[in-house]
Formats: sequence, structure tokens, C-alpha cells
Amino acid sequence: MRFSAFFAPTLKEAPKDATLKSHEYLIRGGYIQQVGSGIYNFLPLGKRVMDKIRQVVKEEMDQAGAQEVMLGFVTPAELWRNSGRFEKYGKELLRFKDRKENDFVLGPTHEEMVVELAKGYVKSYKQLPLHLYQIHLKFRDEIRPRFGLMRGREFVMKDGYSFHANEADLIREFELMEATYKRIFTRLGLDFRVVEADSGAIGGSGSKEFMVLAQSGEDTIAVCDSCEYAANIEAAKRRAKKVDSPAPIASFSKFKTPEVKSIEALAEFFRVDPFYTLKAVVKKAFFDGGKSELAFFFLRGCDSLQETKACNAIGANELLDVSEEELIKAGLEPGFIGPYALKNLTGANHILFDLELKDAQGLIAGANERDHHFVGVNLGEFEGLIYKDLAEVGEGDGCPLCEGRLTYKKGIEVGHIFQLGTRYSEPLGANFLNPEGKSQPLVMGCYGIGVSRLLAAVIEQHHDEKGCIWTKSTAPFDLVIVVSNVKDPSQKAYAENLYNALQKEGIEVLLDDRDERYGSKMADFELLGIPYAVIVGKGLIEGQVELVNRANLQKGIVLADDILGRILEL
Repeated sequence: MRFSAFFAPTLKEAPKDATLKSHEYLIRGGYIQQVGSGIYNFLPLGKRVMDKIRQVVKEEMDQAGAQEVMLGFVTPAELWRNSGRFEKYGKELLRFKDRKENDFVLGPTHEEMVVELAKGYVKSYKQLPLHLYQIHLKFRDEIRPRFGLMRGREFVMKDGYSFHANEADLIREFELMEATYKRIFTRLGLDFRVVEADSGAIGGSGSKEFMVLAQSGEDTIAVCDSCEYAANIEAAKRRAKKVDSPAPIASFSKFKTPEVKSIEALAEFFRVDPFYTLKAVVKKAFFDGGKSELAFFFLRGCDSLQETKACNAIGANELLDVSEEELIKAGLEPGFIGPYALKNLTGANHILFDLELKDAQGLIAGANERDHHFVGVNLGEFEGLIYKDLAEVGEGDGCPLCEGRLTYKKGIEVGHIFQLGTRYSEPLGANFLNPEGKSQPLVMGCYGIGVSRLLAAVIEQHHDEKGCIWTKSTAPFDLVIVVSNVKDPSQKAYAENLYNALQKEGIEVLLDDRDERYGSKMADFELLGIPYAVIVGKGLIEGQVELVNRANLQKGIVLADDILGRILEL
């Protein structure tokens, strides 16, 4: 491709709303153009990169036995109602009516659509397993699109769906997809981690995320310093916390604690570690159909509530903070809430305790009475308590798998795989006949990769202050030939001959034959991030050209007669 005829409108100034380097460089480099909030056009350079990524994904998915399809971008809303996600997915699901007043959605994901497909054709266990995938457009109506391709509303995604006769075969495919995804991201040249994850609005049981490590990542992941354990903060577990200080010794009794409302004040008042205090976190929980009620979560005073864990524990769609006025209206004393008689006081359906509180003794808890707390609280004496993993893992906590410690890292989610089970097939009536001739729901898995997001993820991990640094498998071109002075016949002729020779060898090469200043051409080379540049300049008189490595901007002198062989070696 000749740069003089190539549509690559580069810009010197960064867009005003760009806070990430990927957003800035992809727009400045003429890879993408913003046309609306969270909506982007892919220009020729951007399309070339996305096609490279798409090809790697397709090759590995096909190799794993999956089959490519293309499902409708528009989905009948009735399918989403039948699956129970029409309300649960929230306002990010774009709903609309056609001219006949029929309800539709723009698919952010296609579980319902693919189940409807399988429902129509898969009738027997003999047709299983089956894995269908697509690399297709999606739309999610983000409340606050930002960071360019990292969090857009319209995006390209690889979404795959597998169907099985039993759970064991689903697990086999899940493990195959984990291995397949590792190969994909390794081929793309990314430093990534596989982490335990929350299933979110997709549902199902087990799920794993694939995180590209980058300081600009939105996700926080807990990583062990001694083993391979890694988990999204929303799903991270830890070794049970312990403290060196002894538990306070006291018989169960009520104690006057005037104006002692916070955990810090309570621990100071009794001169104990916050570990031995009981923290009550009250949230307003919202469920399907718009129903809301107060939910109560108890943790050790030294811990914080992980809201995604709490939300999942009670099957809520959302949790919001509760004001002191609302607590008082419910008959509670802010700062003095405890488990004793709480059910009788509030009639609450959801009162949960963190797993690490199971049978805990010697605690100090609110007495549900102003200026009073109970001491000597023994949770083992309570009946019917519900324990769930509610605490957020912190840096320095113990790894659940070894003796190591957990640290935080930032990551960009680029892939997610789920064990769905019968989460969608059962409500949508997608059944098959098993070997005994009995009807049962299809067992499902689903597997996603953010293809357009990967453009941004590669740049967030590979860039410098001058521009992009594409990895070998994602670069729009392998090499650019920069003609220092296009008015010099010898430079132009040499560059043309090298360009033609490289094309014959199957090298994707960009010939910068523009009548521009040498400095502008090099600035564009650095911005665009093509892996190598051959500089054809004054040194050609002495039979020499320069070879520049974009990754480190190191330059080397190469004999003009040897450059073709050197490039082929690279």
C-alpha cells in the first residue's frame, strides 16, 4: 500500500476527552473516528488491525471445533422476557418497537437468540456437543461511555455458545476454551492473567475472566505473590483472617456506649481489635419487577462489604445505600444495629453473615437500642443464621490456595467464559432426548472475547510517549519504507524496487512516498506503531539504509543490498 493513496488521516492534537493513551493514539493515528457517544467508525488502519485480531480468534476457535455463524443483531424482546433478563439486565439493554409496535432489543449478548436456534434443530443427544460462535456487532447502552474503545456502546465481540448432554461434557468444553483463549491472547502478544470471576447478568455457575495487565485497567484483580491464584475483586476469596490480639473475655451483657456509632469508636471504647466487633451494613435491595426492601449484611468490623458478592447472595439486581432517616423510619438506631431481634424489629427477608463469622465468639455487636451494645456475643448460639462470602479481599490478605499474600493489580477484561448449565435452556424450553429417551434441558456454556476492545488493550500495554507499539500479530503492516526525499530519483527508485520485492515475499508493507518533510513522516511512523521502518535517505549514496525497530526506536545501518534478507529474517 502506498501512503500517498492510503486513507490514514493523522492528527497532531489529542482529542479533548481522551484520558487513555489508546483512545488518544487510535484517534490521532487515524485508526478510528468518533461519531457519537461510545460509537466509532473504523478507518482502514483500524479495520486492518481488527481483521488481524479477528483472524487469530477465528483460527483458534475453528481449531477447537467451534463453528462460525452470524446471528441477528436485533432480537425479539419476547425471548429476553422468557429468559428473565428483560428487566434484570437494566437500562443498558436498548429496547425499541418497530412500526407494528412489536418489542425488540439490540443484542449486547446472544444467549437467547442462540438457544432459540438450537431449540429448533437439536433434538437428540446424538447431535451433541455443539459449539456455535460469531464475531459480530453488539450494543450496550452504557450510562457513561468513556475511554474510547475500552467502554463504548457499540462494539465487536466474539461470542460463542456450546450445548451439551451433561455437566461433565460442559466442563470439558470449558477447559478447552480456557486453553484456547490462552493461545489466542498469547498469539496476540499480551501479558494476561486468567482470574476467577463473577458471572454477573449472564448468570450460571463457574466463570473465568481473561485480564490484560495494565495500570489503566478498570478492573481490580487480587493476585497471589506465590502461586497462580488470581481473581476479580468481585469474586476473590482469601484464607480466613486472623489477628494476634486475644479475643475480649466477657459474659453476654448489654453495655452502655454513649454516642459510640462507628467501628473505630467502638474498638477504641472497648480497647479491642476491630476484628472482634460486628459491623452491620444495610442496603436497599432491588429485585425483578421493581420490588425493593432492606437487606442486612454482617461482617467483622475490620472488613468491608463486597457489593457484588452481597447482591448475588440475595439474588438482587442492585444495592443502594440507605439514609439514616430511612433506618429510623424502619425502627432502627443508626450506629447501634445488631442481629438480636432484628428479624422481629424489621420483618427483613435478607439477614446474612459473612462466612468468616461462622460460630464466632467474643464479639461486640449493636443492641438495636440507642447508646447500647452487647458484649460477649456468640453467633454459635443463634439458630438459622445464613452465612455467605460477603467480605472484600484486601491487599495483604492470605491466598486461599497457598501461604502467599494477595496484592492488587489493574486489568482490562478482554475475555470471559461461563458455565451456564440450564440457566437459559430451561426457561426457553430448549430440550433434547437423552440416551434413555427422556427429555431434558440442554446444558450450556458461553464464551466471549471483546474483539474491538482488544485494539485498545494492546495499546494500553504497548505504547510510549510517541504513539502506538503494535505487537507482531496485530500490526496493520509489518513494515513501512520511508523515502526521505521523494524528489531524489535514486531514493524513489530503490524504495519502489524494495517495496515490490517485499510484496512478492508476502510482507505487508506500507510505502511512505508522500511529498512531506522527513520529520513528519517519522512522527507518523512513531504514532502509527508499525513494527519496523526502513529509512531510505542520503546514506543510499554509500549503499546504506537504516532499519528502525519501533519497540525501542533503535536504529541500525544495513547495506542496501542486504536489507531484503534482513527483513525476511525478522
